[in-house]
Amino acid sequence: MHNYTNEVYVGGNMAQEIRLNKYISESGLCSRRQADKLIEEGKITVDGVVADLGTKVDGSQAVKYQGKLIRPVNKTVIYAYNKPIGQVCTSAEADKDSIFNYVKFPVRVNYVGRLDKDSSGLLLLTNDGELSNHIQKARYNHEKEYRVRVNRDITDEFIEKMSDGVPILDTVTKKCTVKKTGARTFSIVLTQGINRQIRRMCEYFGYRVVNLKRVRMLNVRIEGIRPGEYRELSREEESKLRRLVREGE
Repeated sequence: MHNYTNEVYVGGNMAQEIRLNKYISESGLCSRRQADKLIEEGKITVDGVVADLGTKVDGSQAVKYQGKLIRPVNKTVIYAYNKPIGQVCTSAEADKDSIFNYVKFPVRVNYVGRLDKDSSGLLLLTNDGELSNHIQKARYNHEKEYRVRVNRDITDEFIEKMSDGVPILDTVTKKCTVKKTGARTFSIVLTQGINRQIRRMCEYFGYRVVNLKRVRMLNVRIEGIRPGEYRELSREEESKLRRLVREGE
């Protein structure tokens, strides 16, 4: 969860009451689940009163997080960023290698899903908390594509077993699309986001990941973005992204 130091903003105007966790999520501050935790911890107030999980708001109240006001903004943005190896998906205050210490985005945004420090590639960032939440929920089966290099030659058996699901962390990964692209390289399309999933899957079969790069999230691709640089999604990309998210619900 990004640690805000200034005002937090939500997109759009509300015409009716919504649950407080949804309001907080739409600010881009954190997910609904994390918002519930903040509410339970007494860190959210509505008109000066500590909120509870059943609280609803209509946009007219003063909603604050640790004393800082959550207020509407007029525009939501979505950026595509090519994260280099070595940068960390966390708040600027939590780690000197945070992506937010390398890039100063014009609008305050949060990342959509993580890439670990040793991985590179496409990272979406947005101030639309609701969109972010839906993209990250595994039950919607949103695709993320990776290119992977391992430390030894790949067999057909490895490709087949990776595709069928792998037992890691007390679960079995969902079936996925895996294609061999070279003697020691393959592409893989996942629809879930278990911590260090591809690395753990490879380790199960005795392979070690040497390089891992995310090249696509849903319809958004990394082509044309240099490492350490970002761009705002085009209208066509954003429209298609939101349509795919809606269709997956």
